[in-house]
Amino acid sequence: MNKHINMPFALDYETAVLGALLLETKAMALTSQYLRPEMFYEERHGMIYSAIECMFNEGRSIDIITVTEELRRRGELEKVGGPYVIVQISSEVVSSAHLETHALTLKDYFIRRELIKGLSKSLAKATDITVYTEDVVCETQELLDGIGKDAAWQKTAREMDVLMDDTIKLAAQRREESENGVTGIPTGLDELDKLTAGWQNGDLAIIAARPAVGKTMVTLHLAKEAAKAGFNALFCSIEMQGERLGDRLILLESNVNPHCWRSGLTPPNEWIEAQSTAKELAKLPITIDDNPSMSMDYIRAEARLLKSKGKCDIIFIDYLQLTEMRTGEKMLRNREQEVAIATRKAKLLAKELNCPVILLSQLNRDSENRPGKRPQLSDLRESGAIEQDADLVFLLYRPALVGITTDKESGYPTEGLGMMIAAKHRNGETGTVYFSHNKSMTKIENYVPPMEWLIKNSK
Repeated sequence: MNKHINMPFALDYETAVLGALLLETKAMALTSQYLRPEMFYEERHGMIYSAIECMFNEGRSIDIITVTEELRRRGELEKVGGPYVIVQISSEVVSSAHLETHALTLKDYFIRRELIKGLSKSLAKATDITVYTEDVVCETQELLDGIGKDAAWQKTAREMDVLMDDTIKLAAQRREESENGVTGIPTGLDELDKLTAGWQNGDLAIIAARPAVGKTMVTLHLAKEAAKAGFNALFCSIEMQGERLGDRLILLESNVNPHCWRSGLTPPNEWIEAQSTAKELAKLPITIDDNPSMSMDYIRAEARLLKSKGKCDIIFIDYLQLTEMRTGEKMLRNREQEVAIATRKAKLLAKELNCPVILLSQLNRDSENRPGKRPQLSDLRESGAIEQDADLVFLLYRPALVGITTDKESGYPTEGLGMMIAAKHRNGETGTVYFSHNKSMTKIENYVPPMEWLIKNSK
């Protein structure tokens, strides 16, 4: 740390706060919202505040005598200067009239000191070429996040009349903005919109499946439809190169033969269609990042930047288990802990930016040992934290892949049938969303049963 930087502090404010706490029993209820013992610059002031805080939490009486006795019990009375100091502090204050102002000032000085110390450490690490640059950035981001929580001046507690007023205002906004029951970002699948009312701000939705079931294609379809509805989408692809996603988006939106496109044998008429489709897709408000070593901190930093520019309404992450799990200079020993932290960060990102986050995840092999291989919520890999933090969990299932010709629940033929099983829905009903797809999984649409099935079942 630069020794020439002067640390901001105000000892007279510290004694004013402590004096008010010693004089008025109700004063601690106010300062406890803002202050902690470590926020006092003078160490002995922090000790006195810690003793008062402990007594307050235990419901004990607070005055000069009881606080002196508590410090003696802790073995800290002489460290703070003895009983004389306690009496002296209390004698310097007449009332607690400006207690809140004094407390906020102390909090402000503490935050400034923490910034100076933390950023000085970051500066030192930034000049050390043996430290990973990403680690320096992540640690600095964590520092600012922690300080940011302390710097939140607004009160979050609301009385019931205020809460009910805010609730009705939000409901009125939903009512005004609702289009055919969709109050969030449309998904492009009617049954999914009916189940969720669209992707909702602040929600973390998990889409999970076994490999090769079609997670990426389904999610690209969802991102494309959100963008076509005018919402800015950020698509973070850790597994797949951006150009490969571009290929799939062109195939989603055109009638180009997938095999010919991938083999370079696209006929002239389809080539013209592909070029035209690419020009239309280029107009969509989608940002694609294919950095193969993305962490949740990296994604958060990019999303915040785009949000500040008004270019981030929904975030898609493909996929959870591939995100960089290195945390600082040490690796967590337990994989489940790593996934838990990443999932929690995804949920906090949704809340912080007030936008939906759609996070893809792998399923474990348990479903493959089950008749029909139908996935269940417990099949989520490292499932504890994923299931806990998610507002919605969709399990992707294509019964035709496992040799099933007729879906047992709906009776639908399984050729071209895809299912998004809503295994968890914190704010609504669970159920199954059916969609149709072609053999190459490059076309995804609302499901309509075949005419033969409709005729057969109409009798």
